[in-house]
Parts: sequence; structure tokens; C-alpha cells
Amino acid sequence: MSKIHIMNENLANKIAAGEVVEKCSSIVKELVENSIDAHATNIKVILVKGGLESINVIDDGDGMDNEDAHLAFYRHATSKIIHDDDLFFINTMGFRGEALPSIASVSEVLLKTSNQETSTLIHIKGGKILEDASATLRKGTDILVTNLFYNTPARLKYLKSENTENYNCVNLIEKLAMAYPHIKFTLINNDKVLVKTSGSNNLLKTIHEIYGLNISNKMLEFKGSSNDFDIYGYICKPEVLRSNKNDINTYVNDRIIRNLDINRAINDAYYTYKPDGKYPVVILKINTDPTLVDVNIHPTKQDVKLSKINDLYDLIYHTIKNTLYNNLLIPNALKDESVNIIKDTVIEDIVNDMLKTEEPKNIQTELNFTIAPTKNNAQELKTSTELVVNKEMKSLVLYPVGLALGTYIIAENEEGIYLIDQHAAQERVNYERYMKCLQNKVISTTNLLIPINIELSTSDFLIIKDNIPLLSSLGFTLEEFGVNTYLVKSHPTWILEGHEEESIRKILDLIIGGLNNFDPVKFNESIAITLACKMSIKANYHISHEEQAELLNELVLCDNPYNCPHGRPTIIKFSIYDLERMFKRVMN
Repeated sequence: MSKIHIMNENLANKIAAGEVVEKCSSIVKELVENSIDAHATNIKVILVKGGLESINVIDDGDGMDNEDAHLAFYRHATSKIIHDDDLFFINTMGFRGEALPSIASVSEVLLKTSNQETSTLIHIKGGKILEDASATLRKGTDILVTNLFYNTPARLKYLKSENTENYNCVNLIEKLAMAYPHIKFTLINNDKVLVKTSGSNNLLKTIHEIYGLNISNKMLEFKGSSNDFDIYGYICKPEVLRSNKNDINTYVNDRIIRNLDINRAINDAYYTYKPDGKYPVVILKINTDPTLVDVNIHPTKQDVKLSKINDLYDLIYHTIKNTLYNNLLIPNALKDESVNIIKDTVIEDIVNDMLKTEEPKNIQTELNFTIAPTKNNAQELKTSTELVVNKEMKSLVLYPVGLALGTYIIAENEEGIYLIDQHAAQERVNYERYMKCLQNKVISTTNLLIPINIELSTSDFLIIKDNIPLLSSLGFTLEEFGVNTYLVKSHPTWILEGHEEESIRKILDLIIGGLNNFDPVKFNESIAITLACKMSIKANYHISHEEQAELLNELVLCDNPYNCPHGRPTIIKFSIYDLERMFKRVMN
């Protein structure tokens, strides 16, 4: 007797449900995506207890006739692909034909649908039809899911708390609303409206409806194109950062996707604009030929493979980098306390560690400045690109008026008062100077009258011996001298006078520490960051008025004058309006 047999349809659906239906938001996702594919313009999601008790999705889409309503619950029944080649031209959210039968096999489903000609009601529990009748319904579909995992208790116990399931559903609808700003989305949980968008087809307005004014007024629009990709969206100013990547919203052909290379491009574009471990708020929409995207690698269709990913990386990186470069990013010191700092759409029901809190509102005026004279050493920071783009950023002029706590330069102009962290500011100036020198193909060196003696351990001596060509390419001349010792006879001119030995030892430490994972680009950056930090003015060190003025003039010429290489802010602003509000000269 044969041991192998074919599973019945209901059992196969239950197994498929293990992949398709992971949590309440999985059901919401599949049902809402069906509504989108049905050309709905108004989608309402009604939850009870975060979806644990019931999930109701109502749309005004195309609806179905009686035959299609029945076929929709058969596995691999779909209207979205017919031929094999259709898999290479997928333009719909769904196409597998697994979602509805999987959901129906592990829950109780009540479907009402109408295509304006016929109306159908189908009641299914555990994959078995309990009722099949006509329904009274306007055009569209109304589907109610209850008793989730009632017949698969092993899956039921893995559902999270009401707050967590509710958060996942809210987060999903927010992301879908930004993918489809022309659709009006509403999400209600326990009779409380948590998400409501207008369907205005204005992405920035949708961002405002999702994140609130505090975020939307700090967003920067970007656009970019290549032969294969068009990208569009909004990025936040560096003052608005998150502790996780959840607010990096990426879409390919309006599908929510996860892709490590895309996230890396975004994160790299913010390099030195933010600290490590902090992430921006980003809405990135990528449009491309469907043949370049493979969404058929996981049932959730969020993990995708992209052809020509290196070209896409370059496009995203340079577009976002240029957007940041071409905008003034000085944050205001004061916040508007009258604005609710918690998103209206995420209420106290959602666990505190999952709340998306907003940065308080930033009241900032447009900045218009005149060009200030700069010294020759500051001019060295300019590149051919900087001379052309973003003249407004380079024209910022600040007049120093004093030093607070031996650390913060106080400056002013016609727009208000500025506080500048002298260490962070000089660290940025030094970093960019070092990076320019390291990238220069022509290396200027200084011969030492008295060579510097560097003694190392045996293992470190051998590592450096293997990397003598690297050090030579940087402008260092080393000769062996006795046991485990090198003499440094020359070094590049960018090494700060008086700190030669300290700087050389730090560079040798970087070579020794990066033995197992050496990257020339990251090595140069590490040199620049390390030396810039160690060679900059420290806190509680009083500098003269002339030194303050020179540092400010150098700072505004930097490629990124807003942050030190570690991502900390260099400058903040108190606008005249802020000051007048503080002293009650204005009362609004």
C-alpha cells in the first residue's frame, strides 16, 4: 500500500495559512491589497481588540459576481495572472490566489460583495460553506473575519497581545496610505479612529496625516531618474531621527518592500549627518519595469529581488545626498509646546515602546544671508561641486559675540542667535580637510629632521610590515630600526604640527585593528574621523574672538556644516521669534 497520498484541499490551505497568515496584520494586508487591486478609492478597516476578535474590511472597489465570489475561496484561483509569462509582468498586489482560502481555512469569514449587477453573501467557517445567498450591498466588498485560528490552537497561542497586534495593523495601514495617497484609508479599533487619510493624492499631505505637522514640516522632497529607475519621495532633516528602521518606508511599484541594499543606500547617504544607531524618516517610492523585480520569493511578497541593484543604490545614494546638501538644515533650539508630541493616530492603546512619538514643532523662518569674507585655509575646503551648488548654504554669515562655558560659541545675525559647539564644529572642518587630502592623488610630504621612533609588539610589527605599501601610498616613509621598531622619516603634510607621533600611532592602530576586514575607503574615513576628533578644540578651552570668527567662516564652507563626523549637531538656532516668545514680546 502506498505511503504517499495527496492532501485534501482544506488541509493544504491550513498549511499555506501558516505562511500567509502570521498575525492579524497579515489578514489586514491581504484583504486591503485585494481592495487596492479591485480599484477601491475608499477602504475602511474595522478591528475589535486589535483584530484578535474580528477584522472587517470594507471597500468601494469593483466587487465580484456570484461565480467569482465562490472561486475566490479556491486555492490558486486568481484573476491577476493567466499565462506563465505573466509572472514576469506583475502589476498587482496579489497574484498567488492563496490568501482568501488560507484565511477561510483557519477562521470564520463572512463575505458580502456586489458588482452592481449581482450581490452575493458567502459564510465560511474552517473552509466549509455554511451559507450562500444573495446580499443587499452597494458596489464593493465587505469581508468580516472572526474566530481566527479557532481550529489551529498551536497557531493561536503565537498571536501577540491586543496592543501589539493593533500596532502592527496601524503601522501597515500607515505604510499603505503613503503608497497610495489617492486612496482614502480609515482604520478603527474598538470604535476609535486611529488612522484617517483624505485620499487627496498629495503625498506630503498624507505624510502630514500620518506623522503630524512636526514631521511633515521637516520633510525634504527628492526626485531622481536613471535608465531603469525613477525614484521620488521625502526624507527628513537630520534633526528628526528614530532609534529603529521602522520609519524607512520603501516601495517598489507601490508595493511595500524590504531590501537591505536600499536601506544601506539611504543610511550611507546620511553618513555623518546622523549618529550611528539612529535612522531617518524616509518615504522612498521606486518605479521600474516589472521585469526587473522578482516578488515571487516569499508569500508575503515584501522580500523582493531587484536586478541592477548597484545602479539603484547609486541613484538613491546620490539623490538623497544631494537633497541634504542643497538644503539649510540648522535646527531651532526651541520647540512649540502647544503641539501634541504624540501622533494622533497612535493612541494609548499601543504599547509605549512602540509609540511613534513626534519631535516637537520647529518654528523656523527662511534664511537669507550675505557672503562673508573667508580666510585662505577655509577656501581649501571648497570643491568644484561646492562652487556651483547650494550658494545659499555657503553664504551663511555669523558674527561671534562670545563664548559660553568655554565650549559654545555664541553668534548672531539678522535672523537670530546661534550656539555653535566649538569642538564639533572644528571636528567637521578638520574631517573634511583630511578627507580631501586623503583623496588627493598628489601627496605632499614633510621630511623629518629627527625621525620618530615607533616601538611595537612582535605581532603588531609584523602586521605593519605587511602594510608598508599602504603607508607609503599615504605619504609615510618607514624604515626598520632594531627589534620591533620603525623609524618614521617622513609623513604627509596634513598631519598636524606638534601632534605627529600621536597621529601616526593612531593610524597604525587603525591598520592593526582592521586586519581582518580591511576596506580602503572606510580606512580613509576612519583616519579622517579619528584625527579630526583628536586634533580639534576640546570643551572648556577658551579661544579668542578672532579664532571664533575664523572657525565660523570655515564651518559654513563645509560640505556638511550641520553635524560633526559622528553625526552630532554643530549648530542650533534661536530665531528672533523664539526669543520674543520667551520674553513675552509676542504672545502667540
